[in-house]
Amino acid sequence: MKKPALIGKKHLEEAHKIFLLLSNPNRLQVLNVLEQRAMNVNQLSKLLGIEQSSLSHQLAKLKKYQLVDVFPVKKSRYYKLDDPHIMDIVSETISHADHVMRGKPHGE
Repeated sequence: MKKPALIGKKHLEEAHKIFLLLSNPNRLQVLNVLEQRAMNVNQLSKLLGIEQSSLSHQLAKLKKYQLVDVFPVKKSRYYKLDDPHIMDIVSETISHADHVMRGKPHGE
């Protein structure tokens, strides 16, 4: 019988960091919003009810892991989703959470 392949240590460590990054509800909501449209910090702050300084800190973390990008528009800096496939992970996680909350097996 063939031995199961293991994930390399460096990849495990990076994946762990990304899951920690995604464990913050505010960051998940930011990614959700930026998947729909680009926004500046002021717009995001008002929409999400998060202080701008805290939001800027969260955006910097997401940018460090290449999940969001920033671009200038006149005198503002707009943020957009930079890695759309991260939303596959988020969507699957939300779907799983829905099953758990409803107490239903997968597929129901």
